[in-house]
Amino acid sequence: MRLVLVLGDQLSSGLSALLKADKDKDVVVMAEVADEASYVPHHPKKIAFTFAAMRKFAQVLRADGWTVAYTKLDDPENSGSITGELIRRAAEFDAAGVVYTEPGEWRLIEALGDMPLKTHSLPDTRFIATHQDFDDWAEGRKQLRMEYFYRDMRRKTGLLMDGDKPEGGKWNYDHDNRKPAPDQVDFGGPMQFTPDETVSEVLTLVGDRFADNFGDLEPFWFATDTGQARQHLAHWLKGGLPKFGDFQDAMLNDNRFLYHAIVGLYINAGLLDPLEVCQKAEDAYREGHAPLNAVEGFIRQIIGWREYVRGIYFREGPDYVTRNALGHDRKLPAMYWGGETKMNCIAKSVGQTKQEAYAHHIQRLMVTGNFALLAGIAPAEVHEWYLAVYADAYEWVEAPNVIGMSQFADNGIIASKPYISSGNYIHKMSDYCGSCAYRVQDKTGDNACPFNVLYWHFLDRHRARFEGNPRMGNMYRVWDRMDDARKETVLKEAGDFLDRMDAGQHV
Repeated sequence: MRLVLVLGDQLSSGLSALLKADKDKDVVVMAEVADEASYVPHHPKKIAFTFAAMRKFAQVLRADGWTVAYTKLDDPENSGSITGELIRRAAEFDAAGVVYTEPGEWRLIEALGDMPLKTHSLPDTRFIATHQDFDDWAEGRKQLRMEYFYRDMRRKTGLLMDGDKPEGGKWNYDHDNRKPAPDQVDFGGPMQFTPDETVSEVLTLVGDRFADNFGDLEPFWFATDTGQARQHLAHWLKGGLPKFGDFQDAMLNDNRFLYHAIVGLYINAGLLDPLEVCQKAEDAYREGHAPLNAVEGFIRQIIGWREYVRGIYFREGPDYVTRNALGHDRKLPAMYWGGETKMNCIAKSVGQTKQEAYAHHIQRLMVTGNFALLAGIAPAEVHEWYLAVYADAYEWVEAPNVIGMSQFADNGIIASKPYISSGNYIHKMSDYCGSCAYRVQDKTGDNACPFNVLYWHFLDRHRARFEGNPRMGNMYRVWDRMDDARKETVLKEAGDFLDRMDAGQHV
């Protein structure tokens, strides 16, 4: 007999390792271990979601006839690591070896490869593109732009296709998806689930063991099994999808979810199948329930962006998370861990993250990510923060989004230019600025929005690298037209702000 490893983000009945195994004689191994729960200080909600979903999936497997050797975190025999549990269970069951589906983190891939057990690694077939598919697409290209990869994924899946042409005549409707925040949101947000006995037991365990971690454990409302996740998806398809496209970039003080789907954590853990989710969204369009711009934008995030960043992560290798093309080395400021700040957009985004283990992509990219890039924070610290605080974050998906897209630390593999902006973008897309201690309209001075001076500070210190970038040349021309006195004021105020932040002052 063999052991069949099922990890906490592999909670899918169609997992390749389960399909390869023999239900009558092989033993499934699942384990809640300290190594996985603490290699970064994960948000308590993320830990609780993972453990509760694992326990429920183990019940599903047992009901389906599998023998499951499950180790809870507080089991006195728990070795504390995935490899330790496999070695322990191999001795217990006299197993001939281990079969497993490839993990989504190099750290675990290497650990499993170094085990003193016979192992058989299988590809993760829950993705549309194999590693080879992505490498074949990337081979010989000067720039690996997601848009062209996404078109291939549309062709491969047939999603939103009209024969060999894209539905509606265009591949991408992003131009229609940039409306500023609406005055009212007529969708009540994600479906919320009351903790059952399994979830409540996990919440007690996590509350005892991880009370010092950043993040609020309760109230806890996530779906923790496939049935609940599908209920949530149906709820969002009906109420959220129709206006998702229009307002997907918008941010509001008093509404954390707007029209967002909140399905990333369920897909990434294996509770929902990504292709099934996209097909249901396409059905909503075909049935006239949701407009093309909303459905295309949603599908692009899954079969385009999600598949693309996975391809980048595995193509670039284990050292990708250590890259620092811009040489940024500032420490992550305390406001990312809930420390006081006068910047309302940061306070709202981090406060929401603390309470929900969730923020949407613009809050991540253009608020917390934008600030970190402008301020020159070490990308490794930014990467670990995102990996820790979001319930949907696993390294294969998080690292390219942060190291590449957000922090430009990979020197442009993903992004053609740094994703930076002054305060004006945040003002346009949100109502944050109206209740901020700083004034977004002020370009300099004691009350000026820090994004305004930090933006030019970034451009000035990285001029040699970016002034030749065709997408940034216009901003350098604007900078060059400023008189010397104003430039000096901008750079001094930016430097003073960063010094105060580094000193731990309330900024």
